[in-house]
This record gives sequence, C-alpha cells and structure tokens, in this order.
Amino acid sequence: MPKEQPVFAEERRQRIADAVVAQGRVRLADLVEILGVTEPTIRKDLDELQRRRLLRRTHGGAIAVRSHLEVPISDRRLQHLEAKQLIARACRDEIARGESVFLDSGTTVQEIAEELDHLDLNVLTNALGVAKLVADRPGLRHTLIGGQIRALGGSLIGPIALDNLNRFHVDVAFIGASGLTEDGISVADVAEAQIKQAVIDRARRVIVPIDSSKFGSSDFVTFCDLRRIDMIITERTTGDVTRWCQDHDVTLRVAPAAGSLYEPYSKAP
Repeated sequence: MPKEQPVFAEERRQRIADAVVAQGRVRLADLVEILGVTEPTIRKDLDELQRRRLLRRTHGGAIAVRSHLEVPISDRRLQHLEAKQLIARACRDEIARGESVFLDSGTTVQEIAEELDHLDLNVLTNALGVAKLVADRPGLRHTLIGGQIRALGGSLIGPIALDNLNRFHVDVAFIGASGLTEDGISVADVAEAQIKQAVIDRARRVIVPIDSSKFGSSDFVTFCDLRRIDMIITERTTGDVTRWCQDHDVTLRVAPAAGSLYEPYSKAP
C-alpha cells in the first residue's frame, strides 16, 4: 500500500486541531467517520497533535489543552453558515401557518428567523437579533420578553425574563445548543440554560436545530435530556447521533442540500 502523502496528513491534523478548539473535545469514532480514514491513522494523528501540545489524548478521543472561550454571537454567525442555512430551511417546513413559535438566541435559530414570512405566526423570543429580523415582517407578530441583556449571546436573561415566560405557551420551540451528546444538549452560560429550560416546559413541541460540528461536544451546562426533545434537525448525521435519537425516542431529520429530497430518520420502533 502506498505511503500516505504528508500534505494530506497535515491537512487532516489541522481539521482535528480546529475541531478540538471549537468543541472542547472530539471522539475517535467520530473522527474516523468524518475524515474517512482508519482508527490507527487517527490515533497517530492524535499522538502527533499531543506531541505538539495542541490537544490532550483521552480514552476514545482527545480534549482541548485549555477550555475554549465562548465566541460572541456576532462572530459565531458566520461559522458553518451553509449548514445553518440548510437547517433553517428544513426548520421552516416544520412550522404550520397560524402557530405560535419560540425562537431563542442561537445563531442557527437566527437563520430560521430569516426564513419566516407570510405564515401568520406569533413569534416569541428572547433574542435581540431575532426580534430585529421579524419586526415589521408581513404575517408575523412578535413579542420580545424583557430582562437583563447578555451581550455575548445577544439575549435577554434573568428573573424578569423567566417571569415573562410564565405568561406564554407556544406550539413549537426552536432551541439552540452548543453541544450534543448522549447525555443531552448543552450551552456555555447558566442563565441562558435557565431560559431554555423554561421554554421547553412551556412548549408543545421542541425542536433542536444543530449543525454537525457540535456532535459529541459538551459545553459548560447540560440543560436538557434528549428525552425532552421531539426532533433534532441537522445537515448531516453520524452513527452515534442516529443511535442516540433512536434510544431516546427523538425524531432525527437531515436537511437536504439544494435540489435534493428531504431525508427523515424515524423514531425507534
């Protein structure tokens, strides 16, 4: 078998290093599936990256050398933008005319707001960016809850926001997350997690739009068990994510690329 080209190995290692910085940790099995190489190859890559002090090896994967800082929402919006737009269009198809919808402060959720028009919807949000996008949009009525502004997340949080939420029920809530594991979904901030938990309690249906870069990653606080989620919408899936959804009775949908058919993953039988 011919020896692997060094340039290809270096590009692959850069992708692994970038994933660890962005997600905080990576799993060996996920890297094998995503990068399309053998497990021994990935192990050699992780050994080399550890030698360079770019990550630390763990059983079954690797973790960041230091905790990654939360990136401001204005900077996060352009990360994995194509995937987020595909997911947002698929989420738009899950909304029926006349429904009440909660849109929170995640960047993928903000892309959903871009897709809404002429649907005769009541939109409830704690996200400043979402409120700006839906204001004066034909067929949309919006309510921005009050509270303390969290600039890093572009959201309203705190006791006033939680009290405001107690007045509402919504047909469907779109809940953003920065990490997805078998244990649940997670975010970087406790106060935002409290808002998301409160919304989940007030929603008839909960949908998590999340791009595949967040698979296998746990952020600071896990705020929702997978059994509380009705549907996950992503642009691609892995064997682990499919299994987690089947085990926890979650409908998994993969957003189609332009011109392709919608690909559903049914709940476990």
